[in-house]
Amino acid sequence: MNIVGWGARAVRGLFRAVAAATFITALTGALPGATPRSAAAETILRVALHSDLKIIDPVWTTALITTHHGFMIYDTLFAVDEKLAVQPQMVERWTVSDDKLTFTFTLRDGLEWHDGQPVTAEDCVASIRRWGARDGLAQKLMAVTSELRAVDARTFILRLKEPYGLVLSTLGKPSSNVLFIMPKRVAETDPNTQISDSTGSGPFIFVRDAWRPGERAVYVRNPRYRPRAEPPSGMAGAKVVHVDRVEWIWLPDAQTQVNALLQGEIDMVEAPPHDLLPLIEKDPNIAMAVLAPMGRQYAFRFNVLHKPFDDPRIRQAVAYAFNQQDFLQATIGDPRFFRTCLSLYPCGSPYETTAGFEDKLESNFARARALLQEAGYDGTPVVLMQSTDVASLANLAPVAKALMERAGFRVDMQAMDWQTLVSRRVKREPLAAGGWSAFLTSWGSIDVLDPVSTAFLNASCERATFGWPCDAELERLRDAFARETDPEARKALAEAAQRREAVYPTHIQLGQYLQPSAFRRNITGVFPAGNLALWNIEKK
Repeated sequence: MNIVGWGARAVRGLFRAVAAATFITALTGALPGATPRSAAAETILRVALHSDLKIIDPVWTTALITTHHGFMIYDTLFAVDEKLAVQPQMVERWTVSDDKLTFTFTLRDGLEWHDGQPVTAEDCVASIRRWGARDGLAQKLMAVTSELRAVDARTFILRLKEPYGLVLSTLGKPSSNVLFIMPKRVAETDPNTQISDSTGSGPFIFVRDAWRPGERAVYVRNPRYRPRAEPPSGMAGAKVVHVDRVEWIWLPDAQTQVNALLQGEIDMVEAPPHDLLPLIEKDPNIAMAVLAPMGRQYAFRFNVLHKPFDDPRIRQAVAYAFNQQDFLQATIGDPRFFRTCLSLYPCGSPYETTAGFEDKLESNFARARALLQEAGYDGTPVVLMQSTDVASLANLAPVAKALMERAGFRVDMQAMDWQTLVSRRVKREPLAAGGWSAFLTSWGSIDVLDPVSTAFLNASCERATFGWPCDAELERLRDAFARETDPEARKALAEAAQRREAVYPTHIQLGQYLQPSAFRRNITGVFPAGNLALWNIEKK
């Protein structure tokens, strides 16, 4: 997957003016380096994030808040830099055999868990296996793996059945599910069971006793962490911690978050609502930055296990009923920060295409009704889960409900907080037993660049992520893409996968947007990492 340089093109092409302006605003201090910590009083960084932390297992869930938690306390074998090139992180060196089948990885010397025990190759092997059972991209890698074992304390090998070009980009994927390395005893937990041990080897230590879901999560600097020597770039390079303590403060009301920032009660708001940005921009003590310059993509996810969405024609009807403008206007509002895009892969990215969607997402209610009649829709209500406490998601479900009802659907919209939705979406039970039909979410654009990395395109039935689409043709195209090395052939396969998805919808793409973060100007070292990076930040 050749994505090197796409990050730079994204900054230029995807919301060029906004991204450039917010970068300038962000760089209120020099880029962080490995400067010594001063022997001052305890420094506490207080941050209001987009959601409350209730689940701490980043393999069990793809929830972004849990991925943020993972980056705080764990480290990764590889990481993606600001140019989307894969760089070593825990790995010191690696080699590939002449036949391209055997990868040998050696860890950096001196890596330790939070409890002082050494990180070993066996920990890495166990972590890869557990992650490989849940993540869609990892499943593809595991399917072509013939052997994965530790050689010695710092070395392990991954042997393939056939050459596979996505090994490093899979091991270093930057977002859900990230390959976070855990102690072997933790990684041997059943992949379908949540872990309770939060021991990691990352730059922060999770203070489990201070965790109060619905109130706060607390992290302290890990004195055992050994940063890399390279400067920080994206999620790669040095992770130098300059603060003693980080507190994630959960304030469910967005206006309260912004007021607390303006009054200096908290230092940073990860995702302030777009309608409150003018208020923030007026305050000279506040800076803003788009920390993920490629932006995000909204998605409507189907559950194909139960009526009515077990019939692909009924799912197609939703694609005809929807239009992206209504969703984006209701959630983002300011056209500086959003754009419509018919492509499953982000507009401006290498595989952008309108294939299969040329006549969809235009609120063609007549066509939607015709499909419902053809499929024999019997009025089974769509159980639509609505997240009410995440500002960027709260208004999506009401728009979806209104558009589907105009097309002839019955919709039972059920309101809940995001973490309740995250817990419920893994349930396979029928609707009458607490199941669900659909929900709306967003993905980082970096997560949906191609058919293999796009988790919602995983159509491997029981092994697919929540929603459980099951389509042999879509899986054939994804497998072919993963094995193909010719760029033009890959582009054709990506287009074919999108055409197939239009016939067998797994989800519906609902446009792209940029999410600025806001922070007080005494906070320096904030940089666009593509994800939330709270290392390298100083508070003066």
